[in-house]
Amino acid sequence: MKSYLISILVVAALAFGCSNAKDDEKTKPHIVATTGMLYDAVINIAQDKVTAEAIMGPGVDPHLYKATQGDLAKLNKADLIVYNGILLEGKMGEILGKLGRQKPVVAAAESIPKEMLKSAVGYQDAYDPHVWFDVRRWKYAVKSISHALITLDSANQHFYEANTREYFQRLDSLDAYIKNRIAEIPEDHRILVTAHDAFVYFGDAYGMRVEGLQGISTVADFGLKDIADIIDLIIENNIKAIFVETSVSEKSINAVVTGCKEKGHAVRIGGYLYSDAMGEFGTEEGTYIGMFKKNVETIVEALK
Repeated sequence: MKSYLISILVVAALAFGCSNAKDDEKTKPHIVATTGMLYDAVINIAQDKVTAEAIMGPGVDPHLYKATQGDLAKLNKADLIVYNGILLEGKMGEILGKLGRQKPVVAAAESIPKEMLKSAVGYQDAYDPHVWFDVRRWKYAVKSISHALITLDSANQHFYEANTREYFQRLDSLDAYIKNRIAEIPEDHRILVTAHDAFVYFGDAYGMRVEGLQGISTVADFGLKDIADIIDLIIENNIKAIFVETSVSEKSINAVVTGCKEKGHAVRIGGYLYSDAMGEFGTEEGTYIGMFKKNVETIVEALK
């Protein structure tokens, strides 16, 4: 009888513990971010004080992404929505704007001072949205996320502030690492050729010339002249490697490689770069810092 009562108490305790854990999860603010980079910032600042998820996973092109019914359900249930803004989530812009009239929504990249933004070539009165490829600019976006979390959950203000300071230190270390690695590439080899102009801020911050077949958005078309111009650039500058992006089709870059070969110049694919999406969640490349370091390692090893 005694052992039976003990078993009943153990089961009850476990059930009570599970119930409390579930209740605790329900009371935590739920954050929905559009991209992996934004999700990673949320997690670094809030850690276990919130539940969070990203709508767009590895290999997803945010320029072309269309929200599913499941996405809309997640957005409607969220306590806070974090998106990049500056037209990155082009096809979701209207939805996010409407939700902003109903609940807290933060366009993190739009907190960056206008004078630090690059104009989008081919788009009138628009800015390049790929701000995460300059750590200094990205810190403004991270700070805006921190502020939004504090406003939403002021009880944990000091926790969020401390984590933001610690994360900024890690970002400053990343910035220094990038500069040191890029310095390994001879100056006349610092030309980065990719499928679309996702790396303009990277080039501006770290001293590289960047050329893409498409503009800042993969919605833009590219033609035979674009390919021919890039081929001429590669041959004139004796570029030995160009890069594929994980969220963009390889077709355009493969056409460039073939075109160079036909003109007697051997150029190779230097590797895959993470541009509009990070790697698999749970891996090093599935974090902002890990993704950025992997890109830099790939670029340096191919061009130095």
